[in-house]
Amino acid sequence: MLNRRHTLALAGLSVGATMPRTAFAAWPDRPLRVVVPYAAGGNIDVVSRLLAPSLSERFGQPVVVDNRPGAGGSLGAEQVARAAPDGYTLLAGSNGPITVNPLVQARLPYEPLRDFTPIALVNAVPLVLMVTNGTTATNIQEAVALSKAQAGVFTTGTPGAGSTAHLTLELFNSATGATLVHVPYRGGGAIVPDFMSGNIRAMFTELSTALPLHKDKKGRILAIASAHRSTLLPEVPTFIEAGVPDFVAASYCGLLAPRATPASVVTALQDAIVATTSSSDIRAKLEALGSEMASGTEQTPAGFTAFLQRQAADARRAAELAGLKPE
Repeated sequence: MLNRRHTLALAGLSVGATMPRTAFAAWPDRPLRVVVPYAAGGNIDVVSRLLAPSLSERFGQPVVVDNRPGAGGSLGAEQVARAAPDGYTLLAGSNGPITVNPLVQARLPYEPLRDFTPIALVNAVPLVLMVTNGTTATNIQEAVALSKAQAGVFTTGTPGAGSTAHLTLELFNSATGATLVHVPYRGGGAIVPDFMSGNIRAMFTELSTALPLHKDKKGRILAIASAHRSTLLPEVPTFIEAGVPDFVAASYCGLLAPRATPASVVTALQDAIVATTSSSDIRAKLEALGSEMASGTEQTPAGFTAFLQRQAADARRAAELAGLKPE
């Protein structure tokens, strides 16, 4: 998914490009805030906190990660959309608030590509289905059969209503006839306590959230929603290998600013993201989370915009297949 190289003109997304460069010559002269629209502990939060110290060092100003969970990521996204377009309030954007919520939330208070200026894509992490140790299913076929035999009991957590994991769960049910019961949380990390206590039977979440639990034998990953097996978990099959055709899903993370953020500020932010993710140390840490890194094209405003448009089109098709409608 991340190795495609497409470009698209970013016409109209940055009105601030016409503002005098000298008006923002001192930027940044105060701390920057990166809004994570989910609770602490999930993939987007982990990636943001990994990048923040390096960005702070490059800008000479603190870069503060601010968790603003709620409404499947829409609450935090709305706050950034309404913030001053001065480069000091940014969004750690992901599938939920940017490409999925417009399809499942009837009164979304913002329009993603109208109200934001995409800066750069950072990475994507494939989703997995993980079950508790107390769940007898050892593979996807057994999980489907168990959910059918115990209808209404196979409770499955996701990082939130309208999240990519939620949409993926619905697609899984539609594709296999399974009856996994959706239980939304406020971020990937928020699922773990209930998962560990057995209050839910399974979770659809990012590999980065599930991987430590799997390695510590605190749960079992049954399959990964990637086109190929992860080098971190070579023993775990893909959903495709498990008999679910073309079942690929990932959670991406990228940086966005409010619409009309000056072009000079967008360029400085993009350059900082590219430099940070080019660091062998940062890259190794991201890949250790199961990340697929963004291509050079996707780390540009135009390339990230094209990526988001493709994601929106794919999510629209998935929502139609799953029978999801705005509520």
